[in-house]
Amino acid sequence: MITLEFSLSKTLGVLIALILMFAYPLYQQAQRQDTLSQIVVHSAVTEFVDAARTKGYITPVMYTDLTRKLGATGNQYDIKMEHLHKKYHPVYTDPADPTSFKNSFATYFDGHYTDEIMKRLFPDNALGLEDNNRRYLMAEGDFFTVKAKNINRTMATVLQDFFLNGNTGDNTRIYMPYGGMVLNEDY
Repeated sequence: MITLEFSLSKTLGVLIALILMFAYPLYQQAQRQDTLSQIVVHSAVTEFVDAARTKGYITPVMYTDLTRKLGATGNQYDIKMEHLHKKYHPVYTDPADPTSFKNSFATYFDGHYTDEIMKRLFPDNALGLEDNNRRYLMAEGDFFTVKAKNINRTMATVLQDFFLNGNTGDNTRIYMPYGGMVLNEDY
């Protein structure tokens, strides 16, 4: 009986030692990889959005450069784009009477999203990537935002689920929202 308890405690001790020597450092390395991926995604999204805001347009080359840089992390990403085009609407007390203009304007935004932007960048025709007809144009004063998040399970997520014997559910470990006002119309 004493030898069984002694051998069980030795086995448990060896198991804990193996976990501490191999599994935990592996998990820490996977977390560092996610941190590095977050830095790469931050840099790529910031560069893309700032270029689009400064130029006032997006080209297929700009978008493919973004996806190439994100793909270098080894993860898959869901990229959402949002363009809010500023519009002005004159305010009337009676819309049927043009003389009832209140000398003010209501401001609102028309939203244009990823699907619409992608149809402009990558139409179903044979235009070259540098063709000006494939540019998605924005106006000064509009707002442009990109949100990139990973959709795959990173190694850190897999290891965390293994060690905790659970399922995190949401795979998002890398998330980067960035945007701002369009500053220029360089077209």
